[in-house]
Amino acid sequence: MKKLWHGCHAATMAGGKYSVVEDAAILTDGARIEWIGPRASAPDIGAGARVDLDGAWVTPGLIDCHTHLVFGGDRSGEFEERLEGVSYAEIAARGGGIASTVRATREASEDALFEAAKARALGLVREGVTALEVKSGYGLDLANERKMLAVARRLGQALPLTVRATCLAAHALPPEYANRADDYIAYVCDEMLPALVAKGLVDAVDAFCEHIAFSPQQVERVFQCARDLGVPVKLHAEQLSSLQGASLAARYRALSADHLEYMTEDDAVAMAQAGTVAVLLPGAFYMLRETQLPPVDALRRHGVPIALASDLNPGTSPALSLRMMLNMGCTLFRLTPEETLAGVTIHAAQALGLQATHGSLEAGKAADFVAWKIGRPAELSYWLGGALENRVVRAGVEIDFARIAA
Repeated sequence: MKKLWHGCHAATMAGGKYSVVEDAAILTDGARIEWIGPRASAPDIGAGARVDLDGAWVTPGLIDCHTHLVFGGDRSGEFEERLEGVSYAEIAARGGGIASTVRATREASEDALFEAAKARALGLVREGVTALEVKSGYGLDLANERKMLAVARRLGQALPLTVRATCLAAHALPPEYANRADDYIAYVCDEMLPALVAKGLVDAVDAFCEHIAFSPQQVERVFQCARDLGVPVKLHAEQLSSLQGASLAARYRALSADHLEYMTEDDAVAMAQAGTVAVLLPGAFYMLRETQLPPVDALRRHGVPIALASDLNPGTSPALSLRMMLNMGCTLFRLTPEETLAGVTIHAAQALGLQATHGSLEAGKAADFVAWKIGRPAELSYWLGGALENRVVRAGVEIDFARIAA
């Protein structure tokens, strides 16, 4: 059924800019946008429905392109320890950090993981998120990585949400492979990835390239395996040190390289040439009280698309609000409100390989958008917390939150 959504202004985000249409109308046909432009030029919709958005500002549906949404337990105790001066690296070295979440995730049933993840995902949807990525990486064996990725698929079926599932088996070394990192990488490449891809559970492959995780050489073995399986790659890179992981990601034409506090100018050049998106994660930067800023000026200078994401995870970024990341992107990283909105729409879509169908309000793209009761788009990054009044439309249908929460 065709619908004409009118009585609004639109920040289309086409080309990574606000690209404002004043007094706009959006014609949808089922789950797709058929036309968008000034209301005065709107096509006749015949017997189609008209929906008055009452002066709202409409943006594309928000996209959270880096989350670890599925996990067991929490790490609030480690949060207290870090505030008392214990470093993230020290906690990880004694079996905390990722390893503690691995234990809790392995012990949890698939249904328990699903219910906890669903509650977190619903909070994101309520504030305008219509697509997100879910990474595995807290299972670290075939059965538990499969369990996590199955939960990601279930979330996409149960909620009005596009979910991309990323296998992050090369996230940390599981206890049964202590001091045998090369053997674990062989297990990931020879058994885990082929089995998980064959099950249709993997949209992308990720790894953690860092001195507390895996070396560039080990990560490259994972990337080679993913390439052989026909799956795109992403990378946690340059969060705690400079290992040229971003350049490695670029050599494999990765969808994105994420974190990037310690990336170099050469990394930025390589990413620009490869079309690899820089995903900045201000929640982790804030929680870890980092001082090394990602080189935003270098990314701008070389034309690297900049995305933002929540990095929702139980240890370093328990961030339940993507919109809060807009403010943090402005205040911590000195991005503009326009850059942050592009970072959770068109550039986030590119980081997930969805730029042809999502991330901007354009004819032919998904009818995913949010009507906000605000005076200008910059308010999305201006307000600290709280719930901004909105109406969330996904696949051409306004979401009834009372129904989906039942």
